[in-house]
Amino acid sequence: MKINYKRIICLSLALNLFSCSFFQTENQAVKILEEEKSTPEYTAYDSQVGAPQVSAAPAEAANSVALRKEFKGFGAGAQMAEKKLVLGHMYQDSLPYTPPNTESYDHQEENGFHQSLTKPLSTFSIDVDTASYSNMRRMLTQNVVPPADAIRVEELINYFNYDYTPPEKDAFSVHTEMAPALWNKKHKLVRIGIKGKEMKIDQRPSSNLVFLIDVSGSMESAEKLPLVKSALTMLADRLNEKDKISIVVYAGAAGLVLPPTSGDQKMKIIRALDQLQAGGSTNGGGGIELAYKTASEQFIKGGVNRVILASDGDFNVGVTNREDLVKLVQKNAKKNIYLSILGFGMGNYKDGMMETLSNKGNGNYAYIDTQAEARKVMVEQLSGTLVTIAKDVKIQVEFNPRFVESYRLVGYENRLLKDEDFNNDKKDAGDIGAGHTVTALYEIVPAGTGSKTASVDALKYQKQKEVTTEFKSDSKEWMNIKLRYKKPDGDISSKVEYAIEASEQSFNQASESFRFASSVALLGMLLKNSEHVEEGTYKDVVSTAKKAKGSDTNAYRQEFIELAEKAQKLKELNLGSRAALED
Repeated sequence: MKINYKRIICLSLALNLFSCSFFQTENQAVKILEEEKSTPEYTAYDSQVGAPQVSAAPAEAANSVALRKEFKGFGAGAQMAEKKLVLGHMYQDSLPYTPPNTESYDHQEENGFHQSLTKPLSTFSIDVDTASYSNMRRMLTQNVVPPADAIRVEELINYFNYDYTPPEKDAFSVHTEMAPALWNKKHKLVRIGIKGKEMKIDQRPSSNLVFLIDVSGSMESAEKLPLVKSALTMLADRLNEKDKISIVVYAGAAGLVLPPTSGDQKMKIIRALDQLQAGGSTNGGGGIELAYKTASEQFIKGGVNRVILASDGDFNVGVTNREDLVKLVQKNAKKNIYLSILGFGMGNYKDGMMETLSNKGNGNYAYIDTQAEARKVMVEQLSGTLVTIAKDVKIQVEFNPRFVESYRLVGYENRLLKDEDFNNDKKDAGDIGAGHTVTALYEIVPAGTGSKTASVDALKYQKQKEVTTEFKSDSKEWMNIKLRYKKPDGDISSKVEYAIEASEQSFNQASESFRFASSVALLGMLLKNSEHVEEGTYKDVVSTAKKAKGSDTNAYRQEFIELAEKAQKLKELNLGSRAALED
């Protein structure tokens, strides 16, 4: 009698991890089962994965034993998939698993609350990156719950455009709003929204672009180099005779495969992209050095001078030290040659390296997981991706302790600045591209609500003074917002200020932009297992987003709703539970 291949083949295809040979007859399977069950190794491994006794279905059970041998070394996710097989069920698409990988994400402690009486100032650099959102989408689509460190809440929020009125004259406009927090109704949420000056394609200045492409062996899979070619082809198709394109590749060594070429020679550019093949180790540092050298030689005064790096971030040959690479990109950023990064792939993706380099290179950072995302970044947001309208943009907020007991900045953990950095024009900060929107949220504990900050013991060696303050006026302002920024080619910053007074509007009375941004922030906090979520749930994320979806021209918000529903299901499955697997 033939055994059931269907179950095993479905599992094999779904995991896409390996090819393995299976046993042809029930007798062979039973024989292996009996041999395995008599070994200490079987008992130990069976206990480790929590598999049930399997004597009731010898053919299927024996095959699960055979799979145990194949699964060893593939990590907890593979063990869970094997566990599902042992239970006698077909692998379900809704089951999450964690494929073996060496992806890495920098850890950042979530921002906590600060008392406005003792720490009235909050200072940070703006961020227009969106990589964390599309990377999260990639994992949820694959039924994987993203690791907490892969979630940067501000990048989830800033993935979306909001209905902010663009500026009439200045580089950007500022919009503020206050309403109760979605995840804690006793708290207020303040939104600071920035809208960059919009620019039509025909108004875009001439560009000197160097495509820096990783063609190492790690880029061979379909979601890496082939998608890189497609994304950069989309970009090349939008360029014209005013632009110069160069292509530098790196693997074991770096090389110039397309010397500076006019943007209207599209077939020449596309042919150069089509001929690229993956293979070898990754001399990322050597590639960056050559790319900057090429960009410097073709520098366009008053134009866009930018290196666009496409990679999975797995630098393992040449200049691999992050500190040395940071110094290199900072040095060139001061020469107005900026670095944008496009992340690709899975399995060995190095998010921390990519984000750090883009931050220090006065650039933006996007993760390309689909053709649609490539079009969003390279076509829909071309001007924002290429053209910087304001650089070194910093925000400093002063809270009035008369009304604000404590506060916390939602996200931006790796963008925090010292208070004295705000007026220091030598301190690097984030940049805004043409048409970009940037949103920041502050969660506020109103005075008299009850402090969210931890207390400390009395001092042993000195008398602790009671903190007091004198209010300068009877101002009804809750907070004062200051922004500093420089022109793209400037070295001296300008400052603007905005004050916010109390708002008694309910959450449902708030704008669609406010409510949708709140739902995105809550999803990020839930995925990060935030300790600050008091009452918000995945259902709140979905219901709020649905009500605030608006016109949703490109269906990005509908996609978010579907991702939130997927995240809820994956969380509810609770892989550590036998009951969840048996449902």
